[in-house]
Amino acid sequence: MEKVQKVKIPKKQYEKELKRLQFELVKMHEWIRQEGLKVVAVFEGRDAAGKGGTIKRIVEPLNPRVVRIAALPAPTEREKTQWYFQRYVAELPAAGEMVIFDRSWYNRAGVEKVMGFCTEEEYREFLRSCPEFERMLVRSGIILIKYWFSVSDAEQERRFKGRLVDPTKRWKFSPMDLESRSRWAEYSMAKDAMFAATDIKQAPWWVVESDVKKIARLNCISHLLTQIPYGEIEQPKIVLPELSKKSGYVRPPITDQTFVPPIFGN
Repeated sequence: MEKVQKVKIPKKQYEKELKRLQFELVKMHEWIRQEGLKVVAVFEGRDAAGKGGTIKRIVEPLNPRVVRIAALPAPTEREKTQWYFQRYVAELPAAGEMVIFDRSWYNRAGVEKVMGFCTEEEYREFLRSCPEFERMLVRSGIILIKYWFSVSDAEQERRFKGRLVDPTKRWKFSPMDLESRSRWAEYSMAKDAMFAATDIKQAPWWVVESDVKKIARLNCISHLLTQIPYGEIEQPKIVLPELSKKSGYVRPPITDQTFVPPIFGN
């Protein structure tokens, strides 16, 4: 029987822990930049499993030039003729960068397999070649971390229903999300086959129990920090220069400028 996490975390405790972890993330990403590390974090899981919220909290305090998100759309007709991994390779980090894949090359092992968007031969070839592709990434010096967000069917159903009544979340429904509801068993079997083929020593799958989103975020970020060796970086002291006050400068009249209407704070 699928385990359901029921433990909640008080809001103040969550915010305190998140702030502490985000401070560590800032130190980590500064270390990545200074030491020229190359990091790839893959986030996969069921629809409404909480991947997006976790990614958002990770990148929130970080420099987007150092840590960026790769969320590729469906392949174009041209891309469909390329080597399957080709468009993902183009997103890989250079030295001093970290890339977070919000879904990744594992689309082939999940939605493409279940929805029939690839042939059985293409699917089997992916399961054979993916471990070698990832070993090659690791040998090249990339730190590869893979997370699978696991949500129970009951909790996923609750989140889907919440989206129906929240206008700010209806955009999260895609035709694939709706279709996947009737293919729970097929997705489960595809995930099991994916794990069996790609849970390799060089890049294992880390499962995040995500029935409680806030706890899942804290657990995932805490674990991520242990996967990237980083240390303290001595920051130079910043001294703000005095504002330049050149004589003779006259501001243009306010009437020459177009202002946003002051609806609030007026």
